[in-house]
Amino acid sequence: MMQTTEPPHINAAHYAVAPTPPIATPSNITSSANTVKQAAMSIKSNQHILIVTGPAGCGKSTVAKGLSDRYAFKYIEGDEFHPPENVQKMENNVPLTDADRWDWLILLRNEALESLASGSKGVVVTCSALKKKYRDVIRGASLYSGNPNANVHFVYLRASKETLLARVAARQGHYMKEAMVISQLAALEEPDDDEINKIKDVQIIDVTGSLEQVSQLAAAAVDSIIVR
Repeated sequence: MMQTTEPPHINAAHYAVAPTPPIATPSNITSSANTVKQAAMSIKSNQHILIVTGPAGCGKSTVAKGLSDRYAFKYIEGDEFHPPENVQKMENNVPLTDADRWDWLILLRNEALESLASGSKGVVVTCSALKKKYRDVIRGASLYSGNPNANVHFVYLRASKETLLARVAARQGHYMKEAMVISQLAALEEPDDDEINKIKDVQIIDVTGSLEQVSQLAAAAVDSIIVR
């Protein structure tokens, strides 16, 4: 059944089951940083697709690049795969529709699968994946590839409207402006109980700290699911 476009409220209990606290501390950041080389050498045998999600301004590219470097996974910047028509709409502050996004989502899924098929141990993809049905398109990766070892994990960067608007306003020359952030928040469906507690393929990261802190929280969360 199609989700409502109004984002559901996520209570504190959802953060309790996340592998990292929502606010980083200097002690856990230092500990996490010291395990980078060990993490890269001890990835579980399955192939992994890490989807870093969230609205514009949440820090997807920074976090995704950090995870790509940490695990020596291929990096795919989702925005680079939008067709010109989508980019033009966003430049003109016109929100994308479901129809605008379907081919883009399938293309990103296929790009990730092709990377795994070519021998990559894993891939990190930035993709807003605002709605549950968008995430479900990517969840079908193992089905479409015929590879049961292609595991999809979502890293959802959760941010307030104020944080997103401040970060987007600080960007120079990017097509995502304030109006687009507001439209994305209107469309956003945060991960629900089924995704968090039943499918269990979503890690929620609070982005109120610095980008360095957020990157370390994301690394610790992903470590907990893909590192031996």
